[in-house]
Amino acid sequence: MSESWKAIFDAYDIHKQNFDKSPFIISAEQIKQATKHFTRTSDKEVRILCKQDSRENRPEIFVENGLFLLPIRNGEYAIIKGEGYFDIPPITGMTSSYQTKLDFQLDTSIVGDSEMQHLDFAYATSVIRTFLQDESLVLTIRGRKFTPRFSFRVGTHEITAESVQTEVDAGYEGKEQVVLVEAKNANTTNVIIRQLFYPFRQWQSHTQKPVKTLFFEKRENRYSLWQFVFDDIHDYNSIRLERSQCFEIV
Repeated sequence: MSESWKAIFDAYDIHKQNFDKSPFIISAEQIKQATKHFTRTSDKEVRILCKQDSRENRPEIFVENGLFLLPIRNGEYAIIKGEGYFDIPPITGMTSSYQTKLDFQLDTSIVGDSEMQHLDFAYATSVIRTFLQDESLVLTIRGRKFTPRFSFRVGTHEITAESVQTEVDAGYEGKEQVVLVEAKNANTTNVIIRQLFYPFRQWQSHTQKPVKTLFFEKRENRYSLWQFVFDDIHDYNSIRLERSQCFEIV
């Protein structure tokens, strides 16, 4: 990936961009043209090159210059200077022993080891409802959709996004709130803010209820939940950890 992005920067003189003044906008077609001489698919596939979901996934030229990548519309990206990621801190304190509210064993829940099945199990046993103290939550959102047009700030930069594809691992609606969940199945230390911010902005435009954002992981035999809030709906970097809790289901 690093060699590919070096070729992209060279092809369009991106080195000369004053990122303190403005982002650099680049299209998927430009990325294809600049990398077409590479032989490996991973070195020229736009989807792979633009998948920078953690700080460690960024190519060297991004790391060296404090840059990150955001999609701003279908087939178009902004290379931005600033902090694009948020930390997933360790959950300190006691793990809560949780008694499932199901009165029967779920045989199918132990088949496989996917993010989705662990999230579904946490919902079926009411861990999600318990964490949010909301028994009214029901599953209403799942899968890929496209955002409406919205604007926001990243540092001093004003960004407008429109028709960007988002994917929510699960979304729940209750009487007084909507909850969106981003699920992982590894020991994640940081994630790009976009994965919470874009769905948050998307769904907040469709409801008057407050939209809550959760990050979920199953770590060993424990189910971990972090609730993040955006203090300013127009500020990408206003993300803040509200609370977190770890459950062991018995």
